[in-house]
Amino acid sequence: MTFRVTVLGAGSVGIFVGGKLAAAGADVTFVGRPRVIEAITASGLWLTDLDGGDDRVAATGFRVATEPDSAATADLVLVTVKSAQTADTAKQLIGRARPATVILSLQNGIGNDSVIRETVPSAVALAGMVMFNVIQHEGGRFHRGTEGGLAVADDPALERFAPLFRRAGLELDRPADLRPVQWGKLLLNLNNAVNALSGRALREQLSGRDYRRCLALAQLEALAVMHRARIRPARLTLLPPEVLARVLTLPDAVYGRIAGRFLAIDPMARSSMADDLALGRKTEINWLCGEIVTLGRMVGLATPVNARLIELVNAAENGDPRTWSGPELLAQLRAAKAVAAEHR
Repeated sequence: MTFRVTVLGAGSVGIFVGGKLAAAGADVTFVGRPRVIEAITASGLWLTDLDGGDDRVAATGFRVATEPDSAATADLVLVTVKSAQTADTAKQLIGRARPATVILSLQNGIGNDSVIRETVPSAVALAGMVMFNVIQHEGGRFHRGTEGGLAVADDPALERFAPLFRRAGLELDRPADLRPVQWGKLLLNLNNAVNALSGRALREQLSGRDYRRCLALAQLEALAVMHRARIRPARLTLLPPEVLARVLTLPDAVYGRIAGRFLAIDPMARSSMADDLALGRKTEINWLCGEIVTLGRMVGLATPVNARLIELVNAAENGDPRTWSGPELLAQLRAAKAVAAEHR
């Protein structure tokens, strides 16, 4: 049986996942901006990864569209748009998605699946997480630049798709409760803001102790808020979240020895937030650091570090071209934390 898959949001992640499914035999339609659609139609897809994976899909091996009409006949719909676009994207599925169509949200943040489920209640809307970074190169090449797979909320409706994902090299991790995984991934994604503001590739940025101290401040603040809210984030690396946050502050040589055991990053990999800023697009900062600020308000804890990261990213979105050195960014976050402490 050939599954029909519609990918809503033909960005780097959507094209990589959808392209791998197409290489595994699925009938895939990418729905996205005309610029992206024209580019992949001209070149076809070349899908690689840091483990040596190499798949090519000719332009005749997938379909493209700028409107989600293909969702009307799709067996599986992958939503890979930015979180700010979730509500509008879900509305486009009204009258298109069939009853019992599986809609899988492969997005950052918490609660995108709930938005889809409320908008298209007849479908099976499931939360998912893409645990890796994708780098887009010229010529239709999309490269998985970090370790990780796909984590999705377990549901019987996924069973028939599991062999397809397995053939594609995208084995589905299906925990009974995905929320701890989402919160654990959110902790790691707090680095998106630090990386975007640094103007550096991920590996270079994480090799700088002061940048890591910035991330540690954001993560420790988030962990305190989660603890107050009785949220236990999943352990997604060899180290528990609390230990990882402390390891980030270690001297470079010590950190390098420890991180080398569990963190593989392509030298060219950057965060999706850095890519958004480079292209002049709005970022997902409100669905990353913003989740921590919102949760902090709910439980009565100040979150000055994450709030300051939001302010700095917002300034960059509005045209501030500045990139921050590690010491400069660390000083900004420490100052915000000190001011908040004075006003307690």
